[in-house]
Amino acid sequence: MNTSEMRSYPRRVATEAGEIEFRLMGAADEVAVLDFAQQLPVHDLLFLPRNISEPKVLQAWIKEIERGAIVSILAWKGNKVVGCGTLVRDPWSWSSHVGEIRMVISKNVRGLGVGRALTQETFALALSIGLEKLVAQMTVDQTGAIAIFEGLGFKAEALLRDHVRDLSGRKHDIVVLGHNVAQVRAQLEAYGVPGAVQN
Repeated sequence: MNTSEMRSYPRRVATEAGEIEFRLMGAADEVAVLDFAQQLPVHDLLFLPRNISEPKVLQAWIKEIERGAIVSILAWKGNKVVGCGTLVRDPWSWSSHVGEIRMVISKNVRGLGVGRALTQETFALALSIGLEKLVAQMTVDQTGAIAIFEGLGFKAEALLRDHVRDLSGRKHDIVVLGHNVAQVRAQLEAYGVPGAVQN
């Protein structure tokens, strides 16, 4: 991704959980992110393509960040990671204008505005680097997460039945939400605020 156009970090935001700092993830964060991921409920990991609580998966994730295919924003509360928003894009595919948002939040800060703030920050990051469309996917019972995305203007585009299987072998449906980011950018420009989401 073109990091020269990206928003600047760190950024701080006030939430009901206290002050949260957003920082870009890098190799130095591996231990803190693994600790965060291993404390997540397994159900929260189902809509991610891989199990990020596994050290080898986390190492591959960091390599993708270093390669520039992924940008991840970590939400820190003190010295602990309490959330991660990831923006994934394949610049060489037919869908290079599309980014996928992946979001996971610690149980300890749910319902306190951290997930909403991190989702908004990841959305703003996508706008700042010029993506035209965003997608997100989650299990259909993650109603809080769905509500946050719908609040940003995402709409359901697909239902993938029995798409993931949990550790006990139970299958779960995945909902795919989409958002036409180019339309938002055009509206901002029409209102005279084209730089509202940059830097």
